[in-house]
Amino acid sequence: MWCLPHTMQKYLQYETLRRQGLLHFDAWASTFGETVTAIELAPEGTGYRAKTRFAKFHNLPELMAMFKEVADIQTADMLKLPVPKAIYHNISLKPSKLQKEMVGGLAERAEKVRNKEVDSTVDNMLLITNDGRKLALDQRLLNPMLPDSDTSKINACAENVFEIWQNTADQCSTQMVFCDLSTPGKGRPIEMVQKEQGTFEMAVFQNVYDDLRDKLIAKGIPTEEIAYIHDANTEAKKKELFGKVRSGQIRVLIGSTQKMGAGTNVQHKLVALHHLDCPWRPSDLQQREGRIIRQKNENDEVDIYTYVTENTFDSYLYQLVEGKQKFIGQIMTSKSPARSVEDIDETALSYAEIKALCTGNPHIKEKMDLDIDVQRLKLLKANHLSQKYSLEDNIVKYFPQAIAIAKGRIKNAQEDIAIRDANTHPNQDGFSPMVVVGVTYAEKKAAGTAILEVCKTLTDSACVPLGQYRGFEMTLSFEPLFNQYKVGLTGAHNHSVTLGADIFGNIQRLDNVLNDFEGNLTSAQNDLATYEAQLASAKIEVEKPFPQEDELKTKSARLTELNALLHLDKKENEIVDGEPGAEAPDRDGTDRER
Repeated sequence: MWCLPHTMQKYLQYETLRRQGLLHFDAWASTFGETVTAIELAPEGTGYRAKTRFAKFHNLPELMAMFKEVADIQTADMLKLPVPKAIYHNISLKPSKLQKEMVGGLAERAEKVRNKEVDSTVDNMLLITNDGRKLALDQRLLNPMLPDSDTSKINACAENVFEIWQNTADQCSTQMVFCDLSTPGKGRPIEMVQKEQGTFEMAVFQNVYDDLRDKLIAKGIPTEEIAYIHDANTEAKKKELFGKVRSGQIRVLIGSTQKMGAGTNVQHKLVALHHLDCPWRPSDLQQREGRIIRQKNENDEVDIYTYVTENTFDSYLYQLVEGKQKFIGQIMTSKSPARSVEDIDETALSYAEIKALCTGNPHIKEKMDLDIDVQRLKLLKANHLSQKYSLEDNIVKYFPQAIAIAKGRIKNAQEDIAIRDANTHPNQDGFSPMVVVGVTYAEKKAAGTAILEVCKTLTDSACVPLGQYRGFEMTLSFEPLFNQYKVGLTGAHNHSVTLGADIFGNIQRLDNVLNDFEGNLTSAQNDLATYEAQLASAKIEVEKPFPQEDELKTKSARLTELNALLHLDKKENEIVDGEPGAEAPDRDGTDRER
């Protein structure tokens, strides 16, 4: 970002920069920036190089004064426009028990990613962050089969929206709800079920927009007074929608920052704005609030609600946006800017030896090269010793245990196969009877439906008995780490099956696990052969010495000599004005040459 101001000035103030000797970037950077130089290994690993980075802006008053010759910067505190006063409400919500456990699951996933225990194509920090944002908004975004939490953002927002809708009925005041995650899908059918009161709701949770709308309708807000910005997909429809919001015909408008930000002029009757989630950029937050803190709003005061779920990613995201905004605010201000500001996005490291490098002493360069070589060789030796110790441990512990486990797997697989074959009694459709919560089902559809019904009764992640199938005991649990329901099958060995929302698909998944015992047996037999071969190879490798031991000894000895030499040079250079005991030079200047 540091080159952007210079680029703009070069386009708009070419002659000014030329007159002041700032036309070239290096001259401009030395005047308005502070750099930190670090010595680092070259990418090829054969030497080192100096890397210079910006760390601060300096002389900001002069820089901004020069830039304002061609730029008219007008901030809100300068314009003093007749806009309503914003009253902010931070709604802090307690996470559900499942949300707490699922946040713990995200932490476990992050630890595995840091330790490189999973491939980046399977899981990475971007996926974890995205899941964290979804979890902070509503736990059902990670698994629609999860129950609705009473303390969720959607429920809290629905309560506030409805209360404001009631209290402002005489004025027909309007509200906006911003949510960038879980927007309504295109052309996706929504299955509705009728409730006892005669109202309807979604049979399965699909997105935040539809869930919030249904809850508002259930509370008493007419359907025609609620609208999505996404439904206005043409300019004509947008014009019609905005007109209805300005007149109060539509009193609740729900949308995302991208579609309901800049250009949405519906502020006339806006009395409240709700942030359901946190955007990535400060400008997005400003665009949201700019829809209501705006001229031509008939309300003198407006309310802005921010919903935050405690102990989730919400606090981190709002802190991140706040940090970015603070840096921007240090420069884009109507007040006199500080003389220096730090770039919170840049980090520069430095070595103490950089000063010595500038002296041109050839021993310094040799020492730096040897430092790198000795460090590299020590790392190689440490790796060699680590591998040797690891092999010794593997020979004594790992391989014998692995061989024993493989033999146990072979035995378990053989016993599981025997249990399955003895208890498999398929009917004409090829389905063996299944017992679910004490009831025997002879048809796939009935058995699959019963399993999903039991899923709906779970309120936490505790494991509960489910029934029996083909000789195996079944248990049901919810796994917060992966946000999925799982069925455990227990015979001679434990097996786990992940459930989905499909009735027949779940039965097929159970059959797939039971029918794959032969594959487990083959895999265990192959593992046994592999471990036995690795044990024999490890016994040979553990006896080999470090191949670069002589090179390490030679370079380490030379490095010790150079360190001693440079240390002596430093001691000699401490006496620079004369020999010890010599008279101090005359400091009044009368006897010095000019």
